[in-house]
Amino acid sequence: MAQAAPTTGGMTRGGRTPDIFSARTHTRARIAISVVTGLIYGDWVAANRRAGGPITGWNLLTGFVSAIVFAVVLWAVMTYAPRLPRELHAAVWAAFAGIAFGFLYSSSGDAILRSIGMALTVAFVTLILMFYRFYTHEDAAGHRIR
Repeated sequence: MAQAAPTTGGMTRGGRTPDIFSARTHTRARIAISVVTGLIYGDWVAANRRAGGPITGWNLLTGFVSAIVFAVVLWAVMTYAPRLPRELHAAVWAAFAGIAFGFLYSSSGDAILRSIGMALTVAFVTLILMFYRFYTHEDAAGHRIR
């Protein structure tokens, strides 16, 4: 009994799904992701600083400033890091994750050396995972496979 050979076509082109959103939509989504993630991060920092106590003005200020800084840096990493070679791209994400986690952990009031150790651990794991991801999603010449 004969069967038809599999072909590419239909919804995919060249084995990939088509990009149905415009560049403008991707830009807006990048900004929205940065803002929402920044608000969550700022709230988390404020909650760690408060340590179950009452909400104060300084606590709110710390949360909002943390949210703004986190959102701006996340947007910058998401926008400019893909232009870098895979090693630097992974290093930028590792530095961002390590610094963000270290600040979040230190805001809970633990010892600074423990915060540094945890941040370095998170940064190292992020570096390994991101390098692997970028390495497996690029061709031999270093071009991203989309």
